[in-house]
Amino acid sequence: MREILIIGNGISGMMCAIRCAEHGLHVRLVAPGPSEQSQSVMAAGGINAVTEDHEDGDAIDCHVEDTLKGGAYIAGRNSVYGLCSHAEEIIQYLEKIGTVFTINEKGRPAFRAFGGQSHKRTYYCGSSTGKQIVSALTMECRRFEGQGLITRVQRQHFYSALIEDGICYGAILYDEKSRTLIPVYADALVMATGGQNCLYGKTTGSGRCDGYAVGKLFMQGAVLKNLEFIQYHPTTLETPQKRMLVSEAVRGEGGRLFYFDGEKKVYFMEDKFGPRGNLMTRDVISREIISTGKDVFLDISFMDKKLIDSKIPEVRDLCEKYRGIDISKMPIPVAPSVHFFMGGLAVHKDHESSFKNLYGIGECASMYHGANRLGGNSLLAACYSGMVAADSIYGKNLSEKHPDFTGFISTEQKNLKKRLNSYSSFAAMHIRDMLADTMREHMSIVRSEESLKQGIEDVSYLLSVVDRINYDPSVSAYANYSLKGILTLGKAALTCAQARKESRGAHYRTDYPQSQKEYETATLISYENGNYKVSLDMEHVYEN
Repeated sequence: MREILIIGNGISGMMCAIRCAEHGLHVRLVAPGPSEQSQSVMAAGGINAVTEDHEDGDAIDCHVEDTLKGGAYIAGRNSVYGLCSHAEEIIQYLEKIGTVFTINEKGRPAFRAFGGQSHKRTYYCGSSTGKQIVSALTMECRRFEGQGLITRVQRQHFYSALIEDGICYGAILYDEKSRTLIPVYADALVMATGGQNCLYGKTTGSGRCDGYAVGKLFMQGAVLKNLEFIQYHPTTLETPQKRMLVSEAVRGEGGRLFYFDGEKKVYFMEDKFGPRGNLMTRDVISREIISTGKDVFLDISFMDKKLIDSKIPEVRDLCEKYRGIDISKMPIPVAPSVHFFMGGLAVHKDHESSFKNLYGIGECASMYHGANRLGGNSLLAACYSGMVAADSIYGKNLSEKHPDFTGFISTEQKNLKKRLNSYSSFAAMHIRDMLADTMREHMSIVRSEESLKQGIEDVSYLLSVVDRINYDPSVSAYANYSLKGILTLGKAALTCAQARKESRGAHYRTDYPQSQKEYETATLISYENGNYKVSLDMEHVYEN
């Protein structure tokens, strides 16, 4: 039986595992913790789909055009069409395995309006859509686990891929319990490790999605794509621990953004963009909030309290719990925060990367969102990418006899042991904090050549000392060994942003404020012997 290794057990990882199991493939599904703790459970708003219940005038082609337009026309049209045309199938599958979507008073599916969309087409489960999908997929994984087709492994982390001559043969994993490295050979390796939150520190996402896996693969020769496109969610709530997401569902239900000019409320999005101003794309709203120079609020207090309780209870609860705000009476203080990474592993239509038998799915891969993701498309892309990768793996001849990696594994084990026995009080997390400070300052919502150049210099310095510092091994061996990969990814992102001398989607430069036709393409970046090579590539736009 062919063996498939999947790193990451959120929605994309589980969807891929289930689809592989349906094909009769054996899957090892590896993650640091249970699926219920994955970032996928944080996806609150909903999942987009044009189905037979669609709003008058809507169509799959409308969904495709909204996605391409929102992404500033640098996502692959063929792939986007595949995504949108399979949405109804995905909704039906999720319902079949136990996802309960909200219905209206007529017993038909209820839809939300999300930013950048020409019609209401966002299915939702209250404001806990991701959580419900994760629960349904987890139960389905357990069913296949009982059949011996899926083996779930926790408390293990990705350490390195096993690659030779452009072919991937599996991965080396770090086991928390034994504090050793474990080689796992596989016919295909699927990365479902999420975004790159640790580049920025405090974001709306999970710290487990730190970008190390993508950074390490980049150092091993994998090509990355569109790292400059980092989405700021316009409405987040400050707490001591992190930025809490105030779901786009609030604006989808009629929530209004404003700031105070003296005693007067200024509804700046509606003043500039009209009645649907609060549902502009996330990049536009985030820049408008920053440009006000004011404290901005989101108001939903005019909605009937019973509707608030039924439609956005999670938002109600988080505002009450973390800030003592009753949203039925008071506006919510909001500000933009890093939320989603459109860039990641460069993959082809079947989600195979630049290495044979190495796949990227979900947020760690760059495919459907172009320069800016539409709300409601992330859950759809997570489901669809997992399906596509699994079908591709099943359809290929994967009988590659693996080379002898004994020497490589032995060397890596010695390196790890040396690091674990270094006994220093210096914390790796301090370097991570310095990186986050640099990224927030020099690669924020608004960028410039001067600032990006300084950011590259700052991260280059951190990279120059990272191997010369001993770190406190009692904190986390993973935090220690992952540091160089995360720093390398940060420098790659800054380098991509410097290379794109225009403004497009989530990438805005004060020195190049207009979009340029010559940059209507993907940004690819590769790494060799410490050098970063950037190129513009039309294939990833027009052939994908």
